[in-house]
Amino acid sequence: MTPDMKNTRNDVDDFLCQRTLAVVGVSRSGKKFGNAVYCSLRAKGYSVIPVHPAAETLEGDRCAANLQHLPEPVDGVVLVVPPAESEKLVREAHAAGIRRIWMQQGAESPAAVQFCREHGMSVIAGECLLMFAEPAEWMHRAHRWVWKHLQKLPT
Repeated sequence: MTPDMKNTRNDVDDFLCQRTLAVVGVSRSGKKFGNAVYCSLRAKGYSVIPVHPAAETLEGDRCAANLQHLPEPVDGVVLVVPPAESEKLVREAHAAGIRRIWMQQGAESPAAVQFCREHGMSVIAGECLLMFAEPAEWMHRAHRWVWKHLQKLPT
């Protein structure tokens, strides 16, 4: 992560306090990490909306085709997509009035982060949301422990 992509613990906590989230990157196969994020957030009590351009339902829930057509307002969006997609999606989120973005590890791009910051959007880039969303499962707690000891956690 580059210095301009530094995350703060306050931003992480603020994002996690939001209870209605859209998740982009949930797949029809059910085998992608976006599905794990989606299912974990749902199990933790979040109201989550899957976003997929070609699916009507995912994980048993009705999908939105894009961030412009969400069935209800959301407090934030989780991106579990390639960086080039994140660059398009942050613009779509901005147009939809969504002001909080979480770019899961592997989804972050300096251009997308810069766009968010230039447009007053809160952005977390390159962090694993499942390390922070409580209760964290053992593997995510272990990941958090390692990052803490490597001094990589947001402060």
